[in-house]
Amino acid sequence: MSVRRAVAGDVEAITDIYNQGIEDRIATLEVNQKSAKEIGEWFSRDPRYVILATERDGEVIGWASLNPYSHRCAYAGVADLSVYVRRDQRGQGVGTKLLEEIEEQAAENGFHKIVLFTFPFSELGQGLYRKRGYREVGVFREQGKLDGQYVDVMAMEKILKES
Repeated sequence: MSVRRAVAGDVEAITDIYNQGIEDRIATLEVNQKSAKEIGEWFSRDPRYVILATERDGEVIGWASLNPYSHRCAYAGVADLSVYVRRDQRGQGVGTKLLEEIEEQAAENGFHKIVLFTFPFSELGQGLYRKRGYREVGVFREQGKLDGQYVDVMAMEKILKES
């Protein structure tokens, strides 16, 4: 298993993996499948906001991205995190590998902190984040709708280098 910067040729695999996350209702409030065109447009971004891909046997099996947390300059040192692992590869260390590398990339790109949002019921995801030193900040009650029901969203954070 190797981790590398994602390239345009990975867009289809990234789209498929993201759509699995949407279908499984465990990682995002998105409900509509994304097209490769939409993900391709998202892929064109400031290089500071890295997108990584994990490969096994030449296939992309997971991806992670740093995303803008806020447009306000006061938050330039904070990145929002996305991590998605192909359904048949979950629980096999793919997410851990992605987090290790994306944290390194974040520090190299001048980020001080990473934040993420997860569902309180996503125990597998929380276990991964806690193992890497993320802490729970709090829970937004009824933050968004998923399948017509309001659901809570948990905020987590990790300071990359203590000041």
